[in-house]
Amino acid sequence: MRKAVCVVLIFTLLFYSQSFTACANDVSVSAQAYVLYCVENGEVLLSHNENEKMKPASTTKIMTTLLALEKAKENDRIVKFEDSMIAEGSSMYLKVSDTLHLSDLAVGMMMASGNDAANAVALTLAESVEDFSVLMNKRAKEIGMKNTNFVTPSGLDDENHYSTAYDLALLMSKALDNENFCEITKNTDMTVSFLTPKKQVSYHNHNRLLSLYEYCIGGKTGYTKSAGRCLVSAAKKDSVTLVAVTLNAPSDWEDHQKMYDYGFSKLASVNCDDEKKSFKVNVVGGETEEVSLYCKESDVAVVSIDNKDKVKRTVYTPQFVYAPIRIDDQLGMVVYTLNGDIIAQNPLYALKDVKRVEESKVRQFFRRLFR
Repeated sequence: MRKAVCVVLIFTLLFYSQSFTACANDVSVSAQAYVLYCVENGEVLLSHNENEKMKPASTTKIMTTLLALEKAKENDRIVKFEDSMIAEGSSMYLKVSDTLHLSDLAVGMMMASGNDAANAVALTLAESVEDFSVLMNKRAKEIGMKNTNFVTPSGLDDENHYSTAYDLALLMSKALDNENFCEITKNTDMTVSFLTPKKQVSYHNHNRLLSLYEYCIGGKTGYTKSAGRCLVSAAKKDSVTLVAVTLNAPSDWEDHQKMYDYGFSKLASVNCDDEKKSFKVNVVGGETEEVSLYCKESDVAVVSIDNKDKVKRTVYTPQFVYAPIRIDDQLGMVVYTLNGDIIAQNPLYALKDVKRVEESKVRQFFRRLFR
């Protein structure tokens, strides 16, 4: 009887050791570690074990892709595939002597999760994989990834290769600043044009969330036996951008959809658009008595949906400015605050040049101003 009880207990413990379901605010998530992160304001809306160091599997390729695209922007060099670049696991099926552009290797990584493409990037941008990992870790520190250490460009398992759910959210957030990254990661299919031999090959994106969730704008899958199912994704709705990360998640597709639904129900974007509004400032000693100001681009503010109507807008401009004034001189600011904290601000710039005039007109201006 005791043996039977022990067997039941052992089975129960083993079962629950494989089930990492955690609940937060009625959101049930299967992942061992996860985070839901708002790109606009840096808020963490949901999390569990978000700073636990874990194997990131092929979500590592977000970093390798980012480095490849940043370098390709300077020089989209031609890469010749060599024996040393061959890799096990998922592949874009490169063959020795194939040539293609560096940016096309990024496509192979994000679509087909090509380990061969990751190795090709590493050995193109550095003398060795080890040297490339130095570049990866340097970039990680710049991004603020404090609990990450990269060893392989592809994410194949290594005891010293690890990251966290929170760090991967920071990485994805930074990658979304790269226009070329965004263009690649949002596509379900892309075609690469090989230079040698001349051919075109189409690749399908492993990220099923692009089809399952209407607001998904990209992401990267990952899997190894020891890492489990890993997924980093991004979604955007009504100017609110969220990044979801799940590590070792048996139900990752479902997890991300539930997390996004929760996040979008809690946040709202605030209209901080000042680009079509007009502003003016008095000018002392100028050929005109005032100068018009304009807003080049508007900031975006994301707040709790309960605070949306509590945001305060204040325009700061001086009573007057002295000529000469040059076009695009910053002469003011529109500031948006919530409970006294600045959540967005739009600089205001001079719309045109204003030349200085003789002193007699300056005195006339002050007489008009203080009469």
